[in-house]
Amino acid sequence: MREGQMTMDGTASSPVLDALIGSPPEITLRSGSATDAAASVVAVVLAAGEDGPVLAAAARRAGADLGVDLDRLVETESLRGDAGSVLVVPVTGAQRSITRLLVVGVGAGQPGDWRAAGAAVARRAGAAARVAVIAQPAPVGLRAFAEGAALGAYRVSGLLERAGQPGRPAGDGADARTRPVVVPGAAAEAPGRDALNVNEITVDDAGLDGVDAAGPAIDAAGPAVDAGGGASASVAEAVGGPLREVVVVGDLAADPAALAALRAARAVALGVYIARDLVNTPSLVKSPEWLADRAVRIATEAGLTATVLGPRELAEQGFGGLRAVGQGSPRPPRLVRIEYDGAGAGAGAGAGAGAGAGGGGARHRVLVGKGITFDSGGLSLKPAVSMIGMKTDMSGAAAVLGTMTALPALGVPGQVTGLLCLAENMIGGSAMRPGDVITCWGGTTVEVLNTDAEGRLVLADGLAYAAGELGADVVVDLATLTGAIAVALGRRTAGLFSSDDDLAAELATAAESAGERVWRLPLTEDYRPAIDSPVADLANIGRALDVGGGSITAALFLREFAGKLPWAHLDIAGTARSDSDDGEISRGGTGWGVRTLLRWLAADPAAATAVADASARVG
Repeated sequence: MREGQMTMDGTASSPVLDALIGSPPEITLRSGSATDAAASVVAVVLAAGEDGPVLAAAARRAGADLGVDLDRLVETESLRGDAGSVLVVPVTGAQRSITRLLVVGVGAGQPGDWRAAGAAVARRAGAAARVAVIAQPAPVGLRAFAEGAALGAYRVSGLLERAGQPGRPAGDGADARTRPVVVPGAAAEAPGRDALNVNEITVDDAGLDGVDAAGPAIDAAGPAVDAGGGASASVAEAVGGPLREVVVVGDLAADPAALAALRAARAVALGVYIARDLVNTPSLVKSPEWLADRAVRIATEAGLTATVLGPRELAEQGFGGLRAVGQGSPRPPRLVRIEYDGAGAGAGAGAGAGAGAGGGGARHRVLVGKGITFDSGGLSLKPAVSMIGMKTDMSGAAAVLGTMTALPALGVPGQVTGLLCLAENMIGGSAMRPGDVITCWGGTTVEVLNTDAEGRLVLADGLAYAAGELGADVVVDLATLTGAIAVALGRRTAGLFSSDDDLAAELATAAESAGERVWRLPLTEDYRPAIDSPVADLANIGRALDVGGGSITAALFLREFAGKLPWAHLDIAGTARSDSDDGEISRGGTGWGVRTLLRWLAADPAAATAVADASARVG
């Protein structure tokens, strides 16, 4: 470690995890000069003040060191400091290895603004292995910036190797899309001009096709740094290596709250990386058995307890939904139970994450994730175009696994159990048929009217099992459940349904804090008769009444299996996948839900109340 630098420990990762999943870049703190940070790219932040854009004195000094008059640049390029905006300035004639200066907008300095700035830095780093950023955010802003940078840096590099499959030849990782600009006051004038404000011009797409899918996993403890210069950065940049480190230069290196914020950000980012990697893995590899094995290995390495129920156990214990959905595939279903006990947690790493201290009064919260490793629709076969993205139909289970993996590092209070309901919905002579009646865990019978409404069947088993067997106090499920939710809310907002107003408010607050959007939709009681069946307790789609509202009737179906527990359902069919890179959102699997769930779990009001009561008694 360089003198004056403070870095995160590897609490949330290990060499074993690095071999299984991608690793976020290290975010470090450093005092001193950014031009001495052995980085090939330096970034300064520009705030949007009430009276115009605001540059910090340290940013001006860095610009002067690089031969750039930043005040003149801001004026001539009409920069406003909008959150996530970027101006790329080629640096010429510098004695150091610095090749580019980024002017990054942080808006009004709210957490969401810092998150956008972090993602913008990562996306505009090009092939740089290390970026130095001159900034002085408060811990909450630092955490948001670190999360944005880590998530914006995600690539599918090495995905197939980590999945145990050969990768394709390495691609050209160079950022050929960045063109030079005329820099007022620079040592030499560069040809061409491209003042890029990403709030006004579409950011270039990093894409999946231009990245190296054969690269090695990054060491989660951070790369070795040569304190004597930038050789390691220049070598990595020459071969188009991934972003390995973002150095935040300021006066935060001795601040314990800042370090705690970085630890929390890394734990969250690692959880999202887990989800994204698993979602992006091809279904040829990703059978229920493979995914269950992967989940156990990841969970165990993170210090969690994991149990798998295979075909025999599922049959013996009555998991009729999972078995029915999976019976058309030669790759049988699995149920993975992952357990975390945070009794006494909350005083360590979790303090930086906003966790309450102590776990004695925390609720037992159960997370249930839909894990359809490929969804053909079954005998109610999907159109070909609708099958293209169906390797992502296990996004809910991936988000639950990513969430669970981060809990020990965050020191979340209380008991949390994750259930991954894994099956492959295929066609065949043994496949579930329209008109079949199945019995889910706990005895509720369901008439299957459409085999492509299979996600609710595996979730029914998971929800009933959580309510009837696990002693849950509250249960939340995540699922890419209905196309109707994407029609209603688009691709950046998830649907939230809940039987409990307090729980719904907690999740909405957590989502807003995490930078993920939800919108609560009604459980319209007039629609409930639509899922009645003349031959079973329920029908799996709303056919009895012509009311539409497919997302609502699906949620009403799920509610039947949660009993009297406070329950919430997050329909992430729109948000779980993206066709393009957008800020911290990545093309392909987005890992949506990990950030929201971790914010919610770390801020359990029941645990906080219990701690306050205990403190009052002691006093």
